[in-house]
Amino acid sequence: MTDSILGQSHVDLIRLFGFVLLLLITATVIGQWLSTKSDASNRTVIENLNARIYAWWIMVACIGFAFLMGKTGVILLFSACSFVALREFVALTGVNQEEDLSVFSAFYIVLPVQYVLVWFEWYGLYSIFIPVYAFLCLPILSTMRGGTAEFLSRVAQTQWALMICVFCASHVPALLSLQIEGYEGRQVLLIAFLVFVVQISDVLQYVWGKLLGSRPLAPSLSPSKTIEGAMGGVLSATVIGAMLFWITPFTVWQAAGLAFVCALMGLIGGLVLSAIKRDKGVKDWGRSIAGHGGFIDRLDSVLFSAPIFFHLVRYGWDVT
Repeated sequence: MTDSILGQSHVDLIRLFGFVLLLLITATVIGQWLSTKSDASNRTVIENLNARIYAWWIMVACIGFAFLMGKTGVILLFSACSFVALREFVALTGVNQEEDLSVFSAFYIVLPVQYVLVWFEWYGLYSIFIPVYAFLCLPILSTMRGGTAEFLSRVAQTQWALMICVFCASHVPALLSLQIEGYEGRQVLLIAFLVFVVQISDVLQYVWGKLLGSRPLAPSLSPSKTIEGAMGGVLSATVIGAMLFWITPFTVWQAAGLAFVCALMGLIGGLVLSAIKRDKGVKDWGRSIAGHGGFIDRLDSVLFSAPIFFHLVRYGWDVT
């Protein structure tokens, strides 16, 4: 596959980004209008809303720039996201000095090798490199220090960090390697479909929760999530995914089914990563993104949905 990924997809990408920009402009105008009408009772909520909108402008700009750079740009973007997310994970869970060598290897050997394998489209190796080779080698590095205190939990934390922040995230740019008959040169639209569906699901879960939410979904994990919000967000994202079938190789019903799976996995991913945060007694993974917390707070739904979406599409549509 050539480094340019726009090809036949440029018109559809322009249309999709045009729609996203229209949403952002509308949200910005509404946010600024609300800020002029806010009082002391709701000023904090409005300020948080505007911070989130501003952060979305930055994130959309970064994604758009990466798409323009081509395959290398997309891989560099997600490898950078993996690096920052991995740093947040390690910082939150804590690292004993005995783990220095394994953590160093995770950042500067495993992470870059995983993305190099994705760049070369070596599916047979990047699909097992972390869950097999890294999972076996990192504990060996940990034993070289000779420490045994909390050995299992320390090793597991490093393995989980790699699995979530690197392995799962790398399946987003890996979508570019899929060979789908009649869809050549348009694989970047699969990334756009995945990211848009899971992110709009997150937004709509929040909106439906505020409008209709009354029953908490998992109060000990995420007090703000409600059953009504989760159902409304996932179903709304399913409908939106069906409406986006025109940028995919799927039929309307296939797009709806895949959107449902992605939105549902995104919801589950958010709950799982919230459980880790609650275990560590924090609200956010970090403060990298104003209004959104850390990178993992923004990527949690994508991290869990990406490998599932990738393999469903690969086994269902890939011709290689």
